[in-house]
Amino acid sequence: MTSYEEEIQEHRLETFQTRRPTVFELEEILFEIIPVLDHGFIRLIDYMGNDSAIVQAARVSYGRGTKKVSEDRGLINYLIRHRHSTPFEMCEIKFHVKMPIFIARHWLRHRTASVNEYSARYSILDREFYIPDPLQLASQSLQNKQGREDVLEGEEAARVLQILKEDSARCYDHYEEMLNERDDGTPLDPNRHGLSRELARMNLPVNCYTQFYWKIDLHNFMHFLSLRGDQHAQYEIRVYAQKMIEILKRWVPFTFDAFMKYRLEGVPLSRDALKVLKKILKGEKITQETSGLSKGEWRELESMMEVTLERES
Repeated sequence: MTSYEEEIQEHRLETFQTRRPTVFELEEILFEIIPVLDHGFIRLIDYMGNDSAIVQAARVSYGRGTKKVSEDRGLINYLIRHRHSTPFEMCEIKFHVKMPIFIARHWLRHRTASVNEYSARYSILDREFYIPDPLQLASQSLQNKQGREDVLEGEEAARVLQILKEDSARCYDHYEEMLNERDDGTPLDPNRHGLSRELARMNLPVNCYTQFYWKIDLHNFMHFLSLRGDQHAQYEIRVYAQKMIEILKRWVPFTFDAFMKYRLEGVPLSRDALKVLKKILKGEKITQETSGLSKGEWRELESMMEVTLERES
């Protein structure tokens, strides 16, 4: 067991007496490493609040709010359905996450959290690189500039993997050479100084792993999950969001149910799309050309309804 693993085990063995509400299902996984991708992970560090805290804040009451579970569940459904946010801001959660740098840059576009990232100015990054599973090596989508299409196969896929592995190893070798330091801190050549860590890091590829602590309130956490847990999100960030959705279910089960119903598995409609649906329900024949919707909006409506709507020939 490494010193890092020993530290985590020590945290998991510690217990504290408290008067504040706790969630047993979260206590079970507190500090536990949840693996993601090839070297990444999610680790729950702390949390505050539960479903009752949301209800209490919404009613500005004392104690635990209503005694009827059905009323609490109904209120939370109402709050999410009508886009109320402040009651959910009363709950917070903190994670320790590890991911490839290019995914971290995507992740940190969400500026509604408190973040403290591992510093490559101070420490040496580990020799760890994200190398995609062959099933994730896909070609560029022709319709979606941010998406993927068919999986690469045969020699082309093998060549891509070879390039990724060779370039990653070469860059890290040069990183160590410039530092004149191995990842354990020992010098490569005791007769030279080496480049500063803050400069040597610029040679590293963005598939190197970084890690950070990330604290966010429940309202903004659900917004993050609704975007990054969506089926259209990039695979490498979506797998993290999917693990966090499982944690959301443990933490606030009533809120989780409402989130899935109205956000992640629900679909917002524009004014024009709603008009089209009303006409279709009345039996009117309508095409993309007569609908007032763009081709992209029309495709999204078809996808949402899981049907092929009429088009002019």
